[in-house]
Amino acid sequence: MDEQDDMRIEAEDIEAEEKAENKIAKMREELEVCRKEKQEYMDGWQRAKADYVNALKRFDEEAKTSETRGIVKAVETLLPAFDALERSKEHSEIPEGFLAIARQLENAFTALGLTALGVIGEHFNPALHDALGQDVVGSSQMDDTVTAVLEKGWQIGDFVVRPAKVRVGHFASEKQEA
Repeated sequence: MDEQDDMRIEAEDIEAEEKAENKIAKMREELEVCRKEKQEYMDGWQRAKADYVNALKRFDEEAKTSETRGIVKAVETLLPAFDALERSKEHSEIPEGFLAIARQLENAFTALGLTALGVIGEHFNPALHDALGQDVVGSSQMDDTVTAVLEKGWQIGDFVVRPAKVRVGHFASEKQEA
C-alpha cells in the first residue's frame, strides 16, 4: 500500500504541476495582453498630451496675432491725424495744445509697442522704406542711405504697419558719368 500511495501522490503531483504550469502559461499570456494594452493607453495618453500642449501654443500665438491685428487697425486709423499734426509741426503752424496731442499720440504708439521707421543716415532697406526719389550725394559712404524722411513709417515687432517714405542717396562718381 505504501507503493500505491506513493504512485498516487506522484500522479497527483504531476497533474498538479501540469495544472500549475497551464495556469502560469495562461497568466503569462494575460500579463502580455495587459502590457500591450497598457502601452497602447500610454501612447494614446502621450499623443493626447502633446496635442493639448500644441493646442495651447497655437491658442497663445493666435491671441498674440489677434492683439497685434487690433493694434495695427487702431494705429492705421490714427495715423492720418498724426501725420497731419507732424506736417503742421514741421511748418510751425501748430498751436501749443496740438503739440501736446501729437506727443500723446506718439507716446501711445510707443506704449503699444510700435517703433518709428525712417531716420536720416540709416541704410535704405526696401522692406522698411518706400523710396520716393533720389538725391545725389558726395561720397560713396552715403550711397543707399536715407537722405530725407518724407513720412515716418511704423512697425510693431517684425510686422511693418507702414513703411517710411524716404529719399535715398545716390553716389555718382566721375567714372560712372563718363
